[in-house]
Amino acid sequence: MGIDIEAGGRVWKRPRVTKSDNPYVRLLVKLYRFLARRTDSKFNKVILKRLNMTRKSRAPISLKKVASQMEGKDGKIACVVGTVTDDKRLYEVPKLTVCALRFTQKARASIVKAGGECLTFDKLALRSPLGKGTVLLRGPVKAREAEKYFGLAPGVPGSTTKQRVRSKGRKFEKARGKRKSRGYKV
Repeated sequence: MGIDIEAGGRVWKRPRVTKSDNPYVRLLVKLYRFLARRTDSKFNKVILKRLNMTRKSRAPISLKKVASQMEGKDGKIACVVGTVTDDKRLYEVPKLTVCALRFTQKARASIVKAGGECLTFDKLALRSPLGKGTVLLRGPVKAREAEKYFGLAPGVPGSTTKQRVRSKGRKFEKARGKRKSRGYKV
């Protein structure tokens, strides 16, 4: 016999727990679980929740995005539960204090060269245990290549969904509906 599921499905009671084998992440989860329980800070609860997220939900963020979000927020610490990557489009990196799970080598070099600072979350917990003077940022979750294929069926009016094509040559899905010269273009 199956389970009697009402409309809307079963409610998932437990919060998600990280499946990471990384001891550093495991210790951070322990630390922020303690801080979330013992302080009234919403910041610590959010950090704990994000540390337990899937890798897909911890999207990387570029240094350019961090710099633009931190404009006019001098003395504040940018917090990213994920990776901070370098951006070639950013010629002059401003002086930033960034706390993240990971930095790419070039991103770290750019920040340090500009006189900034790269923090880890355990250092942040010592410096700002309640999350005061911090700005929480996160990367674009929907920017993954896979997300382009989700949504309305490709070819349907108003759809911007990418179609799955075997190859990108002249013969592959380039006829009616794809070019003005072949009937019509959607």
